[in-house]
Amino acid sequence: MRFSLNIDHIATLRNARAEVQPDPVTYALMAEQYGVDGIVVHLREDRRHINERDVRLLRELITTKLDLEMAAVEEIIQIACDVQPELATIVPEKRQELTTEGGINVIDNIDHLRETIERLHNADIAVSLFIEPDINQIDAAAEINADFIEIHTGHYANAISEEDIFDELEKIRIAAKHAKKLGLGVNAGHGLNYINMKELIAIKEIDEVSIGHAIIARSVFVGVERAVKEMIEIIRSAK
Repeated sequence: MRFSLNIDHIATLRNARAEVQPDPVTYALMAEQYGVDGIVVHLREDRRHINERDVRLLRELITTKLDLEMAAVEEIIQIACDVQPELATIVPEKRQELTTEGGINVIDNIDHLRETIERLHNADIAVSLFIEPDINQIDAAAEINADFIEIHTGHYANAISEEDIFDELEKIRIAAKHAKKLGLGVNAGHGLNYINMKELIAIKEIDEVSIGHAIIARSVFVGVERAVKEMIEIIRSAK
């Protein structure tokens, strides 16, 4: 299982005082040195954290994979085609949300998403769709030639009772297996941390996890190196 680090909230901290520090690009380069497999950024329409400068510098400087999370809107599609990240992950986006609240509805937006995927493919960019662990949505993703799905793990991360945790894990497990049968790559992310990752790593069909806030919060107390390496140790403990 690979581990990509979402650095959005380093930019959130920088932007809180309209400063230039902390620099998310510097954080990304440090994290690469300590073993992450890729860097994830969400270039939102309102630019509340990551901005275009960050994306373009990351494209020039990082040596691992760049995963650009994005809404399927014209401005961001054009930027993605110009920057050419290794992966574009299409997510739903609402101005009032604090963070992405759920998966994109592929079925209800299938024609637009099909066209967006074709444009990104023409720019040599692999495409992932951030979706709920729902078989019908996965089938639709395969139908329009997505390369990957990223399973929204937020409901699992927020589950409290053992029964709910088990149920959400089972949904993710079934979804991941189904996606693999269709030839899709399987990523997972949202709300993952040092505790709930210990259960998720048992799902062998998941190729990669995307984790951000938990790592950044941990690094405030113990530094970037230890925060990153602790998560890598958890992921590598999978048997």
